[in-house]
Amino acid sequence: MDEQAIAGVRSFNRTVTQCIGALDERYLARDRSLGAARLLWEVGEDGCDVRSLRSTLALDSGYLSRLLRSLESDGLVTVGPSADDGRVRTARLTAKGRTERQLLDRRSDELARSLLDPLTERQQARLVAAMTEVRTLLTASLVEVDVVDPADPRAQHCLHEYFAELDRRFPTGFDPGPDSPAELAAMRPPAGLFLVASLQGEPVGCGGLKLRSPEAPYVKRMWVSPSARGLGLGRRLLGELEARAAAAGGDAIRLETNGTLTEAIAMYRSSGYVEVEPFNDEPYAHHWFEKRLVA
Repeated sequence: MDEQAIAGVRSFNRTVTQCIGALDERYLARDRSLGAARLLWEVGEDGCDVRSLRSTLALDSGYLSRLLRSLESDGLVTVGPSADDGRVRTARLTAKGRTERQLLDRRSDELARSLLDPLTERQQARLVAAMTEVRTLLTASLVEVDVVDPADPRAQHCLHEYFAELDRRFPTGFDPGPDSPAELAAMRPPAGLFLVASLQGEPVGCGGLKLRSPEAPYVKRMWVSPSARGLGLGRRLLGELEARAAAAGGDAIRLETNGTLTEAIAMYRSSGYVEVEPFNDEPYAHHWFEKRLVA
């Protein structure tokens, strides 16, 4: 990692925390910290279960509990069992909490306006565009990629969404057929592996790899949720699968895809994949690709 890049990130962090008032214990001139104010906003008008709050804000359970207790003691939220599942604790705004949240919204708008007002229109446009880019890149850095069992609920969620999208996009629809134990087993170590990408605790992408010695490793079930597209996650998953294939001794990697998936085809080609003759009889495939790997 470039030391200059690290220094640049740290300098950016110091500037931003000062500009947004994160150092002030009374954020936006209210009697609570930025963390408590953000939690109040995240609870939202419809309430939110505590587990989701912890995942979304990446907060330690103990710290989250302390913040919630402080908001409860101020009469801003209540925490109790969910109406749908008594095992799930849900935070909800009180009438006082809704009023406070509306005030925080107004003051947040005023803070944003105070950052833009001293700038020219051109500078304002540059700042907003840069902030949008930074937000996208920071979101991408929050994505975690893990090897999971293909029968894991997170993997099954991704596969279900993947199959549903193919069914919508293919002119003739898509029928994955019955669940095959052999198909899942082919993506379990040592025969293969299955990756799941998660963002704030939610599965947002997947990709499988079959290590079919002596044949070339074979990529299957590549998918990224529409909510996570634009983060470079497809390339990240593909790169991870390539690295795993190379580590397993593969000198090439293969995949096939449908002609309808133009974005995927463009990504494969720009990632160094070359179209080859069909190497299987996959009924939904129109293009077969291969890439040479470097150990």
